[in-house]
Amino acid sequence: MSVSAKSFEQALYSGADGLPQEISVASAQQFIPAAVLDEIDRFITLFDRVTSRPAWVREALALSPDASPTPGDEYCFFSAWDFHLPPGRPHDWQLIEFNDNGSGFLFASRINRLRHRLMLADAPGIQAPETERHLGQRILAMIHEEARALLTRPPGNGLLILDDADSLKTGKFRDEHRRLAELVAKDGWRTVIATPQALVWTGSALKANGTAVDFVVNRSTDFLWQSSAFDALKQARKAGRVYVAPNPFSYATRSDKRLFAWLSRPERDNELGILGDERALFDAHVPATWCLTEANVEVLAARKHELVFKPAQRHAGLGVLDSRQVGRSRLRRLLARGELYVAQQRVDKEVLEDDEGHRLWCDLRVWSWRDRRYLLSGRASREPGRLDLQSPGGWLATFAID
Repeated sequence: MSVSAKSFEQALYSGADGLPQEISVASAQQFIPAAVLDEIDRFITLFDRVTSRPAWVREALALSPDASPTPGDEYCFFSAWDFHLPPGRPHDWQLIEFNDNGSGFLFASRINRLRHRLMLADAPGIQAPETERHLGQRILAMIHEEARALLTRPPGNGLLILDDADSLKTGKFRDEHRRLAELVAKDGWRTVIATPQALVWTGSALKANGTAVDFVVNRSTDFLWQSSAFDALKQARKAGRVYVAPNPFSYATRSDKRLFAWLSRPERDNELGILGDERALFDAHVPATWCLTEANVEVLAARKHELVFKPAQRHAGLGVLDSRQVGRSRLRRLLARGELYVAQQRVDKEVLEDDEGHRLWCDLRVWSWRDRRYLLSGRASREPGRLDLQSPGGWLATFAID
């Protein structure tokens, strides 16, 4: 390992702002051509436009009829799109999934800044990442714009970061919650980090551990708020007294993986209002996806080696099935238990070598808010077929190149 690579590794975890030790970071970087990112920007704009149309919203909510009683226009400022770039063909990138509850944006920013400063500052053509101060200003601006646009009254400057008890105790991103809370507290917000069980709706205010809040950054992975612990939050949102993102409405209309069957194939374009030029962009960049049903289980099982089977409503690769685990009997058991699965055409990942020569398989994560891309990141896996972020894999510094 070179001196600069060692300096990068040491800097990642040192000091008060160092990353938690449980966050693995690959000793490598990926470069994304600016022209590819320009087309991804156009795609994200199209994705946002189509998924907000009344016809799309109506059909999406029909898939989760109990999930979203209170529609809203909240737009999560840590929304993230995950892409695979086939080896040697970056312009053939494919959208793998959309996350309206993406973790790691503050960590990813630090990784990019340190890798660039310590190892790439003099390399030509690389677009430098934002400074920590500029990113903080951008996050605060997004929060203020969301609050001004969507709260029915001026915010009282109470901001809640909400997450499940286990995640707040042992989760890999609990330190990111703390850093976000410190950032907004310096801007004058009263900040609380709490679980859904700590919420109380008084009829006029939502309180978390006794503090009134009206802006909720929701990091819970109970995406559809199916637990009774979310009752207070539901009541506050229904009354129009809190901003909450993400929420069941945004999840049901944008993040549910069953929606990829509509994005990737044209059968329902007329009723969803997808136009011809829009279909061309979706066809080029969304891998074919099918919802698992009794009618197609035989066909999908026969094609298992070219498909990835994953649950429609989980996260972080949980429940993804290796092709060796897939067969007709296994798929039928999933259907019998009422588990929602999709089968997606497998897309190869770009391969790179880290500073010590390990081969890693990489994806691209693009962070964007209301058509404004503000951060690039990636994940490097030790295996080609699944997300495995153990060392030497992990989060991956990612840069645009001219």
